[in-house]
Amino acid sequence: MTTPVNIEAGSQVWVRDPESAWVDGVVLEINGDEIRISTNSGKTVAAKVSNVYTKDAEASPCGVDDMTKLAYLHEPGVLQNLKSRYDMNEIYTYTGNILIAVNPFRRLPHLYDTHMMQQYKAAGFGELSPHPFAIADAAYRLMMNYGRSQSILVSGESGAGKTESTKMLMRYLAYMGGRAAAEGRTVEQKVLESNPVLEAFGNAKTVRNNNSSRFGKFVEIQFDQGGRISGAAVRTYLLERSRVCQVSDPERNYHCFYMLCAAPPEDVERYKVGNPRAFHYLNQSNCFELDGVDDCNEYLETRSAMDIVGISYFEQDAIFRVVAAILHLGNIEFCDGKEFDSSVPKDEKSRFHLKTAAELFMCDEKALEDSLCKRIIVTRDENITKCLDPQAATLSRDALAKVVYSRLFDWLVNKINCSIGQDPNSKFLIGVLDIYGFESFKTNRCLTGMLLSLLLRVPNIMV
Repeated sequence: MTTPVNIEAGSQVWVRDPESAWVDGVVLEINGDEIRISTNSGKTVAAKVSNVYTKDAEASPCGVDDMTKLAYLHEPGVLQNLKSRYDMNEIYTYTGNILIAVNPFRRLPHLYDTHMMQQYKAAGFGELSPHPFAIADAAYRLMMNYGRSQSILVSGESGAGKTESTKMLMRYLAYMGGRAAAEGRTVEQKVLESNPVLEAFGNAKTVRNNNSSRFGKFVEIQFDQGGRISGAAVRTYLLERSRVCQVSDPERNYHCFYMLCAAPPEDVERYKVGNPRAFHYLNQSNCFELDGVDDCNEYLETRSAMDIVGISYFEQDAIFRVVAAILHLGNIEFCDGKEFDSSVPKDEKSRFHLKTAAELFMCDEKALEDSLCKRIIVTRDENITKCLDPQAATLSRDALAKVVYSRLFDWLVNKINCSIGQDPNSKFLIGVLDIYGFESFKTNRCLTGMLLSLLLRVPNIMV
């Protein structure tokens, strides 16, 4: 193994560190493939050549806004540059036309107001500080100038800030492609207000993020010849259904459950909910509230957003009846029945929740009980009813809750798409693909193929 170019005794370098990932220091001596380094933390360490990288001694302490300007584009150089900018509250950095965002874990409203959008509208790419608005503006101008559809890919691990970045991109595109409101709601208003609806039913608090998307999303915004938004469609994939029934401490279930429990008294009574601590699907974790978030206010804002995207009062009522019914479903426990390997609701409390769930679902109570405690096996000649033991009945209960919630989410997406409407005569589109943080493209070939088919429709990909 040869010594890296330009590394000699006295060189400033980066070396791998088990605690800090990388530390900087000065080379004391080189002996074959091993280097002795005096780090700036006061330690002397020995490292393999493969774990050492040259440090740019002339690098600005403020970093650079485009990392293609770095003297050494290696991992420690990139991380140090991002840290230097982050320490100055600069959370965005370019690498060419790729925008890297570092989650500040706090609100920075001044970065996303109308005044900021006006600035980026009048600027060429790279003239102003790195920003999602610049990426969206570049995509819009490429579409208009060259007559080609565009796509913006938003990717990163859970908690990186993809959801917020996607919302900022959509806000800017709505700003550029908006039109004065006439009768009713404009397409861009419906596109933007679809976000809080989908977040209420598809986002949850995780260990890393208070508003983490637990589903993937592709938003297709269509434009007419004049560059005005003429239609849109939302496609979702891989909703995390298991979260409906299993929540790890200190995470939360989907926001909508807590919103409904904190709703105004008349709605709490109507949907027969109350303290979230009383529901099994919520009390598996000790986290029930979020700092700085008023779940009652979030509930009212979600209802308002539903109005804007075209979900009627009667449909909203049905949606929240289903949400409440799922909570009651989770409180049904089972014990052994009279027959061998059979089960029945455990006690009066379980029967109360069974009855309440049936009322909210608007179905027959006995039919709901049978669906949980029995399984129908279809054979060639007849249907055989098989009793389930308490453990199997519990699994059946959870399976029903997950399926119902998943279908409710799909119905919401379809309803939003129908309300927004697609324009068959649109000339161009800009796709915003939000890939959430725990899929594996090496193993999930089905998802990879789907995403590629979407992106191939919009040939110019900007990340």
